[in-house]
Amino acid sequence: MANPIRVLYIDDDSGLGRLLQKAMAGKGIHIDHVETGDAAVAALGAGRFDIVALDHNLVSETGLDVMRKFSVLEGVPPVIYVTGSEDARTAVAALKAGAVDYVWKDVQGHYRELLVEAIAAALARENLKREKEDALREVLEGKQRAEMLLAEVNHRVANSLSLVAALAHLQANAAADESARTALKEIQTRISAIAGVHRRLYTSSDVHVVQFGAYLRGLIEELSAALNTEGRHMIRVEAQDIDLATDKVVSLGVILTELVTNSMKYAFLDDQGGTIVVAACRLENGCYRISVEDNGIGWSGEGHAQGSGLGSRIIAAMARNLNSSVVYEPLSNGTRASLEFEG
Repeated sequence: MANPIRVLYIDDDSGLGRLLQKAMAGKGIHIDHVETGDAAVAALGAGRFDIVALDHNLVSETGLDVMRKFSVLEGVPPVIYVTGSEDARTAVAALKAGAVDYVWKDVQGHYRELLVEAIAAALARENLKREKEDALREVLEGKQRAEMLLAEVNHRVANSLSLVAALAHLQANAAADESARTALKEIQTRISAIAGVHRRLYTSSDVHVVQFGAYLRGLIEELSAALNTEGRHMIRVEAQDIDLATDKVVSLGVILTELVTNSMKYAFLDDQGGTIVVAACRLENGCYRISVEDNGIGWSGEGHAQGSGLGSRIIAAMARNLNSSVVYEPLSNGTRASLEFEG
């Protein structure tokens, strides 16, 4: 047999309370009757109830006064307000105070049937509320588990890519051919650029975006350590703190790696130092712009590229991923390569 529905009924008429207990017993409803708000608070603290039925007219207080006492308690069951007043303002005030329903108490006693229906409706709503809360909790827990797994994947990917980059570095040091060493070092920097994105992701609270300013500063620091070994060039980063989608940052990281590498290798005469400025900002139209500017010998972007030309093809391919292209602007002293794209 199913457990009875436990109702805490608050009314100052003890005789009516006993009558209601008898009437509800055959309907699977157990009534606990108390006469005051303080007794109701004590009963709620001592036992578990499914519903509270609260009469409006009590000896020394009203049901609304009792509702205010309930407001400081935790886990109060749904409250059904019972009133003999035909003034709709009383019912409205009770609903505003937190009651889920109200029943008009007529002198003939028909309200008992209405109370049974109100109890069933309140319990149904409460069950739906709990099911919704359980479903939302499961969704949140699933999301958290997925984010933890994704963070772990990014961690492992970053470590694996760092290992591959280290192997490329070792192979470059062991290579006898200068062109082979150069190619391996370029591969190392490209891999490190992608690994940096994954490192940012597994330490981020949102795996969908990367804080680009912090990523860019880390990327340039690694590039400077790998390529600017003699310290001939000063590399400055001017980046706003902007959040960008992960896939865009991967493409941007590769592009910036190539542009900075090209500036170090080709923008300055032999043994000549210079300054390279890497910038990222959000434009007024909502788009974003990145740029690499040097004060070297200058290049318009036309004519044969120095080296194998692979870097230029990589830059063009990554820019297409962003539905954009890199524009080269000759300056009075040097070159600025820039790219604008939508966020």
